[in-house]
Amino acid sequence: MTRHPLRLAVLEAERLLAAAGVDSPRADAEQLAAHVLGVERSRLPLIPLVDPPVLEALHQLVRKRMTRVPLQHITGWAHLGGIDLDVGPGVFIPRPETELLLEWALSTVGGKPLVVDLCTGTGALALAVAHRIPDAVVHAVERDPVALSWARRNADARTAAGDTPIHLHSGDVTVPGLLSDLDGSVDLVLCNPPYVPEGTPVQPEVADHDPHAAVFGGKDGLDVIRHVVTLAARLLKPGGHVAIEHDDTHGDSVPALLAARRVLTDVKDHPDLAGRPRFATARRT
Repeated sequence: MTRHPLRLAVLEAERLLAAAGVDSPRADAEQLAAHVLGVERSRLPLIPLVDPPVLEALHQLVRKRMTRVPLQHITGWAHLGGIDLDVGPGVFIPRPETELLLEWALSTVGGKPLVVDLCTGTGALALAVAHRIPDAVVHAVERDPVALSWARRNADARTAAGDTPIHLHSGDVTVPGLLSDLDGSVDLVLCNPPYVPEGTPVQPEVADHDPHAAVFGGKDGLDVIRHVVTLAARLLKPGGHVAIEHDDTHGDSVPALLAARRVLTDVKDHPDLAGRPRFATARRT
């Protein structure tokens, strides 16, 4: 059986993915190769040659990725905040941009904070907080039953791995009275809501695979965020913080919504790694 250079196979995969319009062809080619081999991506240089069945398995996954099926749907996981999360059809895939919101949020709390993650999806932010702050009490809210099932699956996996269990709630952030028993007691409210304005062109990975309701937030993208601002103002205790991810066209509008609440102060917008407006924060007076 003739063995083949892995490096050449990955280069060919990168070429094919680039021709298909994939945004990060090299990273995706390497991640697919690592997935097939069952190793960390960083260990690929240590594997000079592979057998033909490995090569064919990689080609099959590359062909699938060329149709713009998300990389995370192929591998079955996404990464955020130091943990891996199961993902698949029916739930929004966590993005690297959200890492910045998470790191900012973690810098605002200490001790044994009470944290609420709204529109939790896979449970990414809530579970990352519980992983990084074992003494935190974390509540997570999701309205979509399919997404909630993914969140429960991830929550069970993180509990089995030794993380502090979180409290999952089936709920809608637009419904008055949500989590009313926590009013005025929360240290940190996080939210990565649906925020893309309807009609905005998006990549095929998003348009064809992310749930529409988890991506688009009405005509101006602010339908859900308006309710989140109101809910955060009610939940936060004095000195508590809120962080809301938003569209890159919302660099003025989301801070304005926060500043319009008299109980919220220190309003600030934060850029992503590309310098685009990405999330807004405020503190409860």
